[in-house]
Amino acid sequence: MVKQKYLEKAEVLIEALPYIQRFNRRIIVVKYGGSAMIDEELQKHVIEDVVLLKLVGFKPILVHGGGKEISRWVGKVGMEPRFVNGLRVTDADTMEVAEMVLNKVNKTLVSMVQSLGVKAVGISGKDGGLLQVEKKLSGGEDIGFVGEITKVEPKVLYDLLDTDFLPIVCPVGMDDAFRPYNINADDAARAIAEAVGAEKLAFLSDIEGVLTDQNDPSTLISELTVQEARQLIDTGVVSGGMIPKLESCMHAITQGVNRVHILDGRIPHCLLLEIFTNKGIGTALLRDEEKKYSE
Repeated sequence: MVKQKYLEKAEVLIEALPYIQRFNRRIIVVKYGGSAMIDEELQKHVIEDVVLLKLVGFKPILVHGGGKEISRWVGKVGMEPRFVNGLRVTDADTMEVAEMVLNKVNKTLVSMVQSLGVKAVGISGKDGGLLQVEKKLSGGEDIGFVGEITKVEPKVLYDLLDTDFLPIVCPVGMDDAFRPYNINADDAARAIAEAVGAEKLAFLSDIEGVLTDQNDPSTLISELTVQEARQLIDTGVVSGGMIPKLESCMHAITQGVNRVHILDGRIPHCLLLEIFTNKGIGTALLRDEEKKYSE
């Protein structure tokens, strides 16, 4: 008699089948950040998830941050951090450190992907003019080399995808004078997803998703339409840092991304659990007219 655990494994694979069929050859952009970047075991799980997506027919693009690692290196070289309105001022010296650290992180991720048998290429927003920016101000104040994306030129990404590479992007762009700027990784991932018309955009961070009660993880909302998300903001159900994250998600949907997922990167294999199961484990944002999986 077949053991129950093997039957359960088969059921999981069957549950995943319609999602594999539906999203075959579609682009999915994954923003990778938070604790999953600094915990080696979680890092391994995320890379395994992205590689599996590639091997079953998806076209993943990985966009990574590195804020915590940048902070660590800024401290190691004896630089004194300065903040304006809660945002780090990125002067020329800090930008130099940030770019070196982000490129180091980038190539580490490339090595991890290739160790699992998938070809990867690490690039920054500088390459091929991918991310073009202008100086970003904070409350009208200059915070240095922090960029606001003005244009995305996705040709380099299409070229890599068409030749069966997995692109891994670090969020550094250039202005019209070809000066480097650090970019918020969430903004970079969203802009890239919009530019390539991604089927899905997934944000991996240190939050469970959208909760109706911030102190109760059981109040997680699995699926939200844009209209429902707007109501949660307008009525004050969500507040603080979740508001700009939801605003960013809604913007991506209105610009053609089919679904946006907010996932807790601290959960092993969160990406696979969200994409390949009916219930999912995070919050998915979708168009108002789209049918929910749960219905």
